[in-house]
Amino acid sequence: MSLSTSVVLKGDQESQQGTKRKTECPKSPGSQATSTLQETPLQNLHLASQAVLERAQKQGRSKCPKCNSSRMFYCYTCYVPVETVPTSEIPVVKLPVKVDIIKHPNETDGKSTAVHAKLLAPEDVTIYTYPCIPDYEEMKHEIALVFPGPNSVSVNDIPLSLLNKSEKKMGCKRDSDLPAEPVLKHAKVEPAGNSNFGDLGSRSATKNTGLKKIIFIDSTWNQTNKIITDERLQALLQIELKSRKTCFWRHQKGKPDTYLSTIEAIYYFLVDYHRELLKEKYEGQYDNLLYFYSFMYKLIKDARSSAGKE
Repeated sequence: MSLSTSVVLKGDQESQQGTKRKTECPKSPGSQATSTLQETPLQNLHLASQAVLERAQKQGRSKCPKCNSSRMFYCYTCYVPVETVPTSEIPVVKLPVKVDIIKHPNETDGKSTAVHAKLLAPEDVTIYTYPCIPDYEEMKHEIALVFPGPNSVSVNDIPLSLLNKSEKKMGCKRDSDLPAEPVLKHAKVEPAGNSNFGDLGSRSATKNTGLKKIIFIDSTWNQTNKIITDERLQALLQIELKSRKTCFWRHQKGKPDTYLSTIEAIYYFLVDYHRELLKEKYEGQYDNLLYFYSFMYKLIKDARSSAGKE
């Protein structure tokens, strides 16, 4: 879902030493300076070599090995690299949770960044075109949907929120199994000022966060209402991300620059999840999700600069 668009395009600097490459917009979230991160979100990413993309860019469009369509870098309908971009030279990212992307039927495939996630994390990402989506009812206590709203919670609140959903589900089952008998009350657990509760939450957040799948909507903001109001998504926990500036070159007219592209939203969610819930140091583990995005950003920025549009 394009929930962010353009940040200020600055000078053109790129380091091609080793696997650490610089584009301009994003600074890797390994930095402690939040304000700097928001201002330059694509800078200092730990990326695999993009030499294969540079060669492919010089050669021009190539055929998709599956459908034979002419594409640049990858086929956005088959979710595979083109013939001039060997799969062996494309990084593979392992994600801590499964990712479902629900794409609006009117979203143009060639303009969507959702395909980047599928290309780079093929084992963990699934793309659905609305209205053909799964029924999440049985797994609603293990799934969350990234979408801002009055009832949305922060990433840090995911374990407790899912635990509450799970307990409600189990309570409903017990009630249906024993409808005529009184239910024994359990001691109330106070979240504040209870060290045992805090330790439990900390242990749970370290490895078992309760979250097995996270859902993203791939759509312009004006088209999201049709999807977000679908009854199959109503019972899901909603997550609101921290505010970040986008580097997306297709700015949604009239929308602020905090509306992220789909791949940016996935990336930033995983960074926050890694830090706040897994409680592990972030060292660029998911930076390669921006492998195609950062390269295309630089190409477009350079083209605009050459044309005198910056």
